Amino acid sequence: MRLAVFTHAEHFVQGSELFSYGPYVREMDLWFQHVKEVTIIAPVKPEKDSIDQAYRRQDISYISLRGLNFTNANYAFKSVLQLPLTLSRIFGLMREADHLHLRCPGNIGLLSCILQIFFPGKPKTVKYAGNWNSKSNQPWSYRLQKWIISNSFLSRNMKVLVYGDWPDQSKNIKPFFTASYSDSGIKLYKKDFNNKYHFVFVGSLSPGKRPLFAVRIIHSLKKMGFNVYLDIYGNGDLFEEIKEYNQKNGLERTIMLHGNKDQATIKAAYLNSHFSILPSKSEGWPKALAEAMYFGCVPIGTAVSCVPWMLDNGNRGIIIKPELNCATEKIAGFLKAPEELNKKSQLAQEWSQKYTLEKFNLEIKKLL
Repeated sequence: MRLAVFTHAEHFVQGSELFSYGPYVREMDLWFQHVKEVTIIAPVKPEKDSIDQAYRRQDISYISLRGLNFTNANYAFKSVLQLPLTLSRIFGLMREADHLHLRCPGNIGLLSCILQIFFPGKPKTVKYAGNWNSKSNQPWSYRLQKWIISNSFLSRNMKVLVYGDWPDQSKNIKPFFTASYSDSGIKLYKKDFNNKYHFVFVGSLSPGKRPLFAVRIIHSLKKMGFNVYLDIYGNGDLFEEIKEYNQKNGLERTIMLHGNKDQATIKAAYLNSHFSILPSKSEGWPKALAEAMYFGCVPIGTAVSCVPWMLDNGNRGIIIKPELNCATEKIAGFLKAPEELNKKSQLAQEWSQKYTLEKFNLEIKKLL
């Protein structure tokens, strides 16, 4: 089988190795185990980032594209000029491949959603990594992609993998998940919820993830007298602003900025933490919560996308509102109830440890 992957994830070529965003690469390595040939069509980038990782396979065919950008008039004009070549390359690969795998949402995903309509007989899978909640406020391009791939007439012979279990969906929509850890690591991880509390934030330091809001929550809890610490793993536009906030408020020993780190370092952080906090504006599958839950961290998140489902509406985590006093008071209330936190920690583990790499690999094999 020749698998064709259509993605907006930027790629970097170094010798015989092909690099892209680490968590995405680790997932795709599992897909690639079950096929004979792989071709990826995706934008190219000029340099490798610290979070990037090489695919395990070195026989991947790569078709490079220039990234499409419509954020301003100049970028939009250049992108429009590139569209004919981009569409031609996507269409040509679809014609040659045996199975089409689309990664959505994204610009390449949108074009691929449209062009796959002309190949109704070919088997297809779509990994929709964004928020599938139809009631959420999303860009028009995201809504268009969702409409096309959920339309079983336009998108024939297709299975759409979405995060969460949503009511009233078309027959081609399949609730799915992402995994990071193995069956071999399953055990009961005990946390000591007394006196000293370690929080961890893992994610991009961008406005959408609200890292500064997490920092302010920790600052407020500290002012209330709680012995709290926050480790931040990730990079982004808000890095310097958070650094300045810490310096201004004397929080350098309370809130630590670590930047992007490898998977082993993140795993160690989960093992040493009591809570994983991710007060995002929007999410697909919040890996930072799901992964931390595997190791017994109590997840703290906002009620976006599939987070309420993951946290069982607060039974195996803490759901907060994006308002500082309200969020701080709610977390503080649980810090005074260690038995309740122990219960949430155990329930979080039981849920997350169902979604292992072995199960994930088996489900991928069924899809292919």
